[in-house]
Amino acid sequence: MNDESQLTRLGLFDARVPRYTSYPTAPHFSPSVGPADMADWIRAVPEGGQISLYLHVPFCRRLCWFCACRTQGTRTDDPVRAYAQVLKDEVAILARHLAPGITLSRLHWGGGTPTLLPADLMGELIETILGVVPLGEGAEFSVEIDPNEIDEPRLDALAAGGMNRASIGVQDFDPDIQKTIGREQSYELTARAVDMIRARGVRSLNTDILYGLPHQTPARIRASVEKLLTLRPDRVALYGYAHVPWMARRQQMIPADALPTPTERLTLFEAARVMFAGAGYDEVGIDHFALPSDGLAVAAREGRLRRNFQGYTDDLATALVGIGASSISRFPQGYVQNAAGTADHVKAIRAGGFSVTRGHRFSDEDRLRGRLIEALMCDFRIDRAAILRNFAVSAGALDRLLAEAAAPFGDMVTLDAGGLSIPVRGRPLTRMIARAFDAYDLSKAGHSPAV
Repeated sequence: MNDESQLTRLGLFDARVPRYTSYPTAPHFSPSVGPADMADWIRAVPEGGQISLYLHVPFCRRLCWFCACRTQGTRTDDPVRAYAQVLKDEVAILARHLAPGITLSRLHWGGGTPTLLPADLMGELIETILGVVPLGEGAEFSVEIDPNEIDEPRLDALAAGGMNRASIGVQDFDPDIQKTIGREQSYELTARAVDMIRARGVRSLNTDILYGLPHQTPARIRASVEKLLTLRPDRVALYGYAHVPWMARRQQMIPADALPTPTERLTLFEAARVMFAGAGYDEVGIDHFALPSDGLAVAAREGRLRRNFQGYTDDLATALVGIGASSISRFPQGYVQNAAGTADHVKAIRAGGFSVTRGHRFSDEDRLRGRLIEALMCDFRIDRAAILRNFAVSAGALDRLLAEAAAPFGDMVTLDAGGLSIPVRGRPLTRMIARAFDAYDLSKAGHSPAV
């Protein structure tokens, strides 16, 4: 039986499974966790420790049809300016609960379109944040940059504030595909943005590209990858487009009959993967590629790779604090999520408290299963001895978990005295194998295709 036949038999091309950027996944958050928990968990960060901070800007000048993020369109800067003041107020609330001497290991601005902010607001926000939690030694300050919505003054403000990593969403360079997904962004415009970024001394560049888009073919994705490689990004995220029009109504603008089939999606991924590997990029996890000198590639080689809501990371801070509407925070105690609606978030912050509306408090079993899933997603391997050393689980109970997870997948997994591992030929199944450790009801939400 060839690999594609075996993958078909195992259900890869029919399955919809979580991306496992958290465990449990967000559909299992509940209102039992609220603002008081957020405050308590922030206060528990030890004096002199480190946190990561994610700042969410939910505004775009135009709404791309493929995107399923929580965003809203605006033609003027008025709502953006009002929202920026609320972000500063939220940072002030955070400051009231932080112990002295805490620094940032990572600062990331995402959206939406954070580069929609005018240059003066960018400078004010950076000054406010770093006045409360300065960047620690070796810290990264990264910003998602839209080439359609950036100019020299805004890049000057970001570079002056310490931005040392930039992220650009490419999606695909084919003009017909761009029109179909509502995201027109030429190669020339993207290259110009990259040149402006690097001219300011920002040497680390991340790019996102999608497979599984309407009208995408192996030839078209190879052409896009070839153009992307001329920009020589340090990291590339090769994400599968998730068509979920029942969750993201704007995706109804995308013709479903033009989408590749599941088997075609795997072919598209493989076509891009081969090109990145051939260009000298290390494969990192299930869908990332990085130059060997990049921190993500180094972390993968050294077994320090981790997974969070931004995807793969080499950040080892135990607390990730989300600022802004719909942002999710992760603490050693659990998850909290801010109010999803901008108006609700603004109202809560102006009232002087956090806007948390739901979350999840970790049980010991959550921590165990979450680490098993993360180990597979990052390393394709569960180290039995490390799990027994770091978690309160008996050898017999762990062995049963591993055996039950491995049983459906035959020789697509390896189970031995050292633990469970996924050989290269079985790696398309990684999220499905990880799902075997998920104790929650997966019918609560529609998830993305397994490939």
